[in-house]
Amino acid sequence: MMCVFGCLVTWLLLAAAVSGQFQKPSSKPSSRSNNGLRSACLGNVMRLTLDKALAVGSQLEIDAIDGTDIKPLSHTLAAQCGYSMESDPWGNTKVFASLLGCYVDNQADMVFNLGLRLRMYRDGLSEQVEHDVTETCSYSPWASREILCDRNYMEVSTLMVTPEIPVKTVMGQQLHGSWEEAIPDAVVAPNSIWKLMFHTPDPKVMLLKDAQRAGYGAMITPTRLVIRSPYNMAETYSEEVAGVPMEVFSVSTYYKIGELTIVDSAAACPTGGVVFTDEVITWHVPRRITPLISSAVKILETHMGIYGQRLDKTKMSARHYKLSVTESHIIIEIPVGSPDGYYKSHAPDYTYHITYTVEPMLELLWRAENTHADTRYKVLFPITTPLMPRPPHVIDSTLPEQRVFDILLGTFIHDVELMNITFTTRVLTVAECNARGFDVQEHRFANSSKTFSLRVPFSDEVVVKQNPDPLTTIYFLPLVFGLLILPEHTPFPHPAELEASREDVVLPTITGSCDQENFYISIKYGSQRDNFKTMMLHAGSWRELDTELSTLYGLTANGTHFSIVVPFTAAAFELVHSKSVRARVDLLLLETPNMWQLNDLSLACYFPLTTTECYSNGTATALAVMVESVRNLNPEYLTLRDQSCKPAFSNDRSAFFSFNLNSCGTTRTFFDNVMVYENEITLPYSTGKQSRNGQVAPEYRHTVSCYYLLNYTETMVFRASPRNTDPMADPGVGHLVVQIRLSQDVSYDLFYQTEDYPVVKHLREPLYFEVELTQSTDPQIELVLENCWATLHEDRTSLPSWDLIVDSCENLDDLYLTVFHPVIADTRVQVPAHVKRFSIKMFTFTKDEAVLKEQIFVHCDAVLCDTTKPDAICSGQCVNPLRYANSLRPTGSKRGLSATDASQSKKQISSGPVLLSDPSNLSWKI
Repeated sequence: MMCVFGCLVTWLLLAAAVSGQFQKPSSKPSSRSNNGLRSACLGNVMRLTLDKALAVGSQLEIDAIDGTDIKPLSHTLAAQCGYSMESDPWGNTKVFASLLGCYVDNQADMVFNLGLRLRMYRDGLSEQVEHDVTETCSYSPWASREILCDRNYMEVSTLMVTPEIPVKTVMGQQLHGSWEEAIPDAVVAPNSIWKLMFHTPDPKVMLLKDAQRAGYGAMITPTRLVIRSPYNMAETYSEEVAGVPMEVFSVSTYYKIGELTIVDSAAACPTGGVVFTDEVITWHVPRRITPLISSAVKILETHMGIYGQRLDKTKMSARHYKLSVTESHIIIEIPVGSPDGYYKSHAPDYTYHITYTVEPMLELLWRAENTHADTRYKVLFPITTPLMPRPPHVIDSTLPEQRVFDILLGTFIHDVELMNITFTTRVLTVAECNARGFDVQEHRFANSSKTFSLRVPFSDEVVVKQNPDPLTTIYFLPLVFGLLILPEHTPFPHPAELEASREDVVLPTITGSCDQENFYISIKYGSQRDNFKTMMLHAGSWRELDTELSTLYGLTANGTHFSIVVPFTAAAFELVHSKSVRARVDLLLLETPNMWQLNDLSLACYFPLTTTECYSNGTATALAVMVESVRNLNPEYLTLRDQSCKPAFSNDRSAFFSFNLNSCGTTRTFFDNVMVYENEITLPYSTGKQSRNGQVAPEYRHTVSCYYLLNYTETMVFRASPRNTDPMADPGVGHLVVQIRLSQDVSYDLFYQTEDYPVVKHLREPLYFEVELTQSTDPQIELVLENCWATLHEDRTSLPSWDLIVDSCENLDDLYLTVFHPVIADTRVQVPAHVKRFSIKMFTFTKDEAVLKEQIFVHCDAVLCDTTKPDAICSGQCVNPLRYANSLRPTGSKRGLSATDASQSKKQISSGPVLLSDPSNLSWKI
């Protein structure tokens, strides 16, 4: 039998304090209710019900009220005295008490007054609420023998009869006549129960006090002898009856009320006989319980009930209960899921299961044919089904065109809650999911089951995207539902993975146009944003449009596209004419990481370019440029027909020739009134290719032609004025000004102005500095950077500091070396010796891995040197590099300044501040 009593001293309930008090009913049987407490007299037992609303958060202890005494009902005492309890996981609790139990005010075995004290504790034992409950029950008539099988005990009561001539078999011998002669000890026995003989089946004798000490209950009421035994005692035994296991105890009780009498008592209670299917619970009880029956019997009554309460045929039919009698069994059938029971969730090995629990009652009344004595037999039998697996199902209702994952998870019973959902990037609670824009809902149904729904947009970052081909996107949503079983707070997960695909990729597009100088290229992102590489044909090979090229071509971007401007001189030349050139730019857009070609552009335009200039003094200049048809051409090796006539200037893209038309193999031809001079720019034959006729053909040929009119006159008019005096140079006196500026990029074309400071930079982003001597055009002066360093504060002597340039050279102990950049003359820089350019990587001062301050200042000592007297530092920028140990110097002073001589002039300049944008993540940006 599944008899779990639970400790009556510390029954743990999810309960709140009980308020109110039961009042004695005016009639019996009765049912009383007050603030969630209900009582009912159910034949020979009384039932007290506590609603779960009273049970939340408390610990319950129960005492029996015996007059003025309070008896705490321990686990052992409860079974010995006829009390039991059952509670579901949510705190719905039922307490059962036998009317023949201990501490019951028994009035002639007809009226019974019971008193219980409920003690509830919150927060451990710190807060206690007491509530006394009293109930009065009437019960009659009693059967000659009544047997009660409760959860934790077996009880048998027998109507007492004192025979005038006692006859009894004691210890195997039949006794006649006076008991005093047969049992001498009976003479001094008190008028009560004397001793008990247990049949296990071998006899075992105990005095009353020894039996009570062992846990048995034995008492005499006004008309009845009551014997009670807990289950699984040493003196009980198991016996199978009609295939049903039974727990049995049999005892002979010696009691004396005037005369000494011996009464045989026996109880047998089922501990099994249950058969389960997914739909029905079938409980078998033997029709003839042989340990209790010695002759033929006739069953007079059969009753089915729930939790000790009989059910009439109407209720049984409405709930599809069945009670039937066969040749060997009395059978009760209960549908799984009946409203009289409850479902409970479980998660063994983190997999979802459920059980169903219900407590049927069987009550029989039979009459022995030989004695015509009646026996009432009542069994309270809680039943819980085995674990039934109920794996949740994920129903994917996603419609890809709606761009939202639509998921339904279920089905669960009412005690399961959804706590969180684990995505690939994070774990979100239900509240966080809804706040993020997901839609998480719980759906309850009439049968108390529930499901959970989830909607997640394709666009959220928790959705993983993949492109199996350039036009299709597959959306993946791997997740784990975090579920919780209440009230035990047992967690269990349920994983799910959803997938949807759409042909929704909008490819990036490229458009371009030209003017007289540049290509203008615009690239629209499409739906994949910048998830592609832009490849550009640069200097004869494909190269990604990286930071360097983006800076070179002035990349600008917004939320939809980016643009570049490519000078035609940086493009590939296809054809060259005397007055124009056809140039072309080629771009490819490649998807990453599959390197699919998404789009391309090949744009060719003609640009004005004079390649030949003919002068009236009989000289000419010619520009030869690389063309795409000649691979690996080095313009340096180009010559005129006379191979000794080489370029006056050349680079990797072009060669410039300047020559007299009467030299370098130039030919002259006359046409009417025109004289034509021609020459050719070619590669030397030694580097050419063999032609079909055996001669070596040049790989590159560019014809230079000059046309002159034979009869043409130019007239010049001039007038001369004599000088009165020769020009004289006056000595001048003034200040030489040196400035330091921070360039916006490596081109050194745009500089930050005073209003732009502080400038904000990324960590390790290049800082491009330029130091310039202004207001001077003297080529004999050279500016040399002697020392440069960085500080936290504007004061150039403040600490800590970090050396950037030491004795005109980079600090070799720095992880990121200072880089010097060459300076060439252009429209802004007249004297390159007056300008020095260098770059450093953006950094910050730290101490114990903490950023000291979010800014740096850069300072320099510059020396102005007389180039006619090179000496020491004036020998040039870093002509004698040395290694210097450097470190973050929290103490000490900056490197001292060297003395100057007549060839030097010392200047001190500073720049800053450059500011740290977000020191928490060590990220710097401009």
